[in-house]
Amino acid sequence: MATVTFDTHKFVRKLKEAGFEEKQAEALTEAMQAVINESELGTKRDLQIELKPIKADIHLMKWMLGAILGLAIANFAKQFL
Repeated sequence: MATVTFDTHKFVRKLKEAGFEEKQAEALTEAMQAVINESELGTKRDLQIELKPIKADIHLMKWMLGAILGLAIANFAKQFL
């Protein structure tokens, strides 16, 4: 899975500039870092890997449906034309 870089020093500095006290800024930064570390983020590549078998199955089903429709049309034409 993907990794996210989180600049804690910059985050604390921005919070302090916005009016947070040092302890508040540090506590919020620690909480944010914990959430980011615990989250399971996926990349486009991860999605491509996971969806590849599904796309293959859909492709196979399209071919099967086409073959079945072709046989049905051929059978219809044989019987009525």
